[in-house]
Amino acid sequence: MSDKLHHVKPAGLPAGLTGATGPGVYARWRATTLGTVTEALEQRRILALVGSVDGKRVLDLGCGDGLLTATLATHGARAVGIDVDRSALHAAVARMDTTRSGSARFVQGRIERLPFGDDTFDVVTAVTVLCLLPDRATAVREAARVLRPGGRLIIGDLGRWNAWAARRRIKGWFGSRLWRSAHFSTAADLSRLIERAGLIVEAVRGSVYYPPIGVLARALAPLDDWLGTVTTIGAAFIAVAATKRAHLGPTQTGSSRTQSDPRPGADSAP
Repeated sequence: MSDKLHHVKPAGLPAGLTGATGPGVYARWRATTLGTVTEALEQRRILALVGSVDGKRVLDLGCGDGLLTATLATHGARAVGIDVDRSALHAAVARMDTTRSGSARFVQGRIERLPFGDDTFDVVTAVTVLCLLPDRATAVREAARVLRPGGRLIIGDLGRWNAWAARRRIKGWFGSRLWRSAHFSTAADLSRLIERAGLIVEAVRGSVYYPPIGVLARALAPLDDWLGTVTTIGAAFIAVAATKRAHLGPTQTGSSRTQSDPRPGADSAP
């Protein structure tokens, strides 16, 4: 097994979500027209907000099977992905082993208690992960804590008022454990969450304005970039970029951690 995967502590999926996420689910989603188009649009939106990552330390929260982490690494980032699902992390390591450029390492752990020191990363991303957490505020505070002053936090999450959210709520009513417990947010919800962690919101963008139908996804995808700069109303995906203040005290970002690198014996940033 590659040493890109560093075990921090046993960590299972949140109660009720076992089997609802994982590498097999990701692979099946991306094999569909709807999944291919949608994931490409969401990742393009996130990467545009992240900006240049060449030489920067980047943490990808809830990295899953490592697609975004790998993409950031190929753009020159010193990338670290963290997730609770060890099977997804094995898939992430396998992805990096077949990537021709860039490198990343992966850590098993919980977003609500990150095993990294304060002010460790230049950029932190959290894409479609807060929606699955029972305590989103703690997760955002932890993201702010490990972010260096002047660093950027990029959150992409599920929008509240759109056809996708309606369908997912119906699935929850009919027994889906994943969607029964999921959160759906407006741009204002995400902005408040970030600002309460002491960060400054700089940009809000929408994406995925079509209903969850593959043929419509292909037809309407060309309008996505324009719509995303105009409004977040009707967007199934909302992305927010924020910056950490130059002097953000520990009382605003959560308790300090002393472990800056999860590798045994390591004492430097990733």
